[in-house]
Amino acid sequence: MSFTAKDVMELRDRSGAGMLDCKKALTDADGDMEKATELLRERGIAKAVKKEGRIAAEGVVGAYVCDKCGVGVLLEINCESDFVSRGEKFHGIVDEVAKVIAKDKPADIDALNACKLGDATVKDYIINQTAVIGEKISIRRFEIYENSGKIETYIHMGGKVGVMVDAADFTAGSEETLHDIALQIAASRPGYICRDEVPAEVIAKEKEIMLVQMQNDPKNANKPANILEKIVEGKLGKFYQDNCLLEQPFVKDDSKKVADVIGKKFKVVRFVRFEMGEGLEKKSENLQDEVAKQIESMKK
Repeated sequence: MSFTAKDVMELRDRSGAGMLDCKKALTDADGDMEKATELLRERGIAKAVKKEGRIAAEGVVGAYVCDKCGVGVLLEINCESDFVSRGEKFHGIVDEVAKVIAKDKPADIDALNACKLGDATVKDYIINQTAVIGEKISIRRFEIYENSGKIETYIHMGGKVGVMVDAADFTAGSEETLHDIALQIAASRPGYICRDEVPAEVIAKEKEIMLVQMQNDPKNANKPANILEKIVEGKLGKFYQDNCLLEQPFVKDDSKKVADVIGKKFKVVRFVRFEMGEGLEKKSENLQDEVAKQIESMKK
């Protein structure tokens, strides 16, 4: 029995398996759709679809820099367990996807899913790897930098935190300092490079919060509003120190500011920091509940 490209697409929609796996299953099943579906299930490939509803809140932040093409990539790919995220196989998946991003420079996740990876698309590759690993795999986000001079990346704790820095006017021999700045960003979480980057609405909100805090302090009960305003202006210095990279104390020597460490070696143009799983809901289920669910399912 023969089959067409339309049959391959139908099997793909049914199973969620990759195009090549669907084509092979239909070939082995002599074009029989039901038998091909069964073959995919037997091979474990169709199981990947069932995992799509699971929570993938573990994972890895990875980085890749192509010096030849002047492109840097920072990305986060999630899985379900810390055990899998620490495995060589999962890190290999992150590396493969990062290289595709650097080469094709997709605009978003949908565009990335349509990119070629080997003989398949990235989407098919992820579905197939889900079947191999046995956990849901999800590409969450990525950032692409086409460098202004020099790109540096730093991955902390095997992928729990990742940083990418783009530096212009780079002076030869300043590689160690640039690496230290990436480490600084990982450790101190700045939101901006300098105070000029902080949006006016953010400053206004900070002032509002500080003013309320001071008004609630009994020590300030008799101070006039204009005095409180001046005190708030003074307190903004601490906000800039905490949130602006160049004003932060240097992590390796807090007697220096980051701006002093950089000097004229280079100019930080931009940076991005990913912390694995930030904002994601994690599955929390105690052993007693898990066992109870398994017993209940056995009764059905």
